[in-house]
Amino acid sequence: MSESRPPSAARVVVGVSGSPGSRTALGRAADEARRRGAELWPVLAWRPPGGDLSSRRSPAAAVLAEDWERLAGERLEAALRAVFGETGPGLPGRALVVRGVPGPVLVRTADRDTDLLVVGAGQRGLLHRGLWPSVGRHCLAHAGCPVLAVPPSPLESALAAVHRRNAWRLRLDTGHLQREFEAVPPDRGAPG
Repeated sequence: MSESRPPSAARVVVGVSGSPGSRTALGRAADEARRRGAELWPVLAWRPPGGDLSSRRSPAAAVLAEDWERLAGERLEAALRAVFGETGPGLPGRALVVRGVPGPVLVRTADRDTDLLVVGAGQRGLLHRGLWPSVGRHCLAHAGCPVLAVPPSPLESALAAVHRRNAWRLRLDTGHLQREFEAVPPDRGAPG
C-alpha cells in the first residue's frame, strides 16, 4: 500500500484482528474504499499478553514488546494476504499496527469527519458480552465519523456452531452444515 496521497484524502479505516469476522469486514472496507475513491487503512491494535500493567512489571517487557509488535504486523499481513492475495487490495492507503485497546485505537485513527470506520459485528452471547468488551459497540458509541458494522457471513455462523458442538463433544450434524453452505450466495462466502 502506498502513502502517496495528501493527508486530506477520504479514508476507510477498518479494524483487523485476523479473525474470520475481521477478514469479512476488511473485504467490505475495500469495496467501500473503491466505491468512494478513498484510501484503505487497515488497523491492527495489539496489547502485550496479560495487558500493559503486567508487561510493565516484567524486566524483559521492553525486549519482548518488539517481538509482540512484529508478530502483530505478521498477523496483519497474513489477514491482508488471506483477503486480497499476494497482489494486495490495489488501493492507496496505509496499514497500521498500533499498541493499545482496539476500540479506542480505531476511534483515534478514524478521527476525520470524512472517514468511514468499518468493524466486524460478530454474533455475541450474553456471557461473551459480559466478559469481553465489544470493539464494535465502543466504536459506535465514541466515533466522530460514520461507522459500518459488518455482520459475519452465514458460513462463519455455521462454522462457529460446528466448533461449539465439537468442543462439547456433541454429535455433528454435517447435513446441517452442508445446507448452510449451499444457502450462502457465492459473493457472501468466506473471505479470500
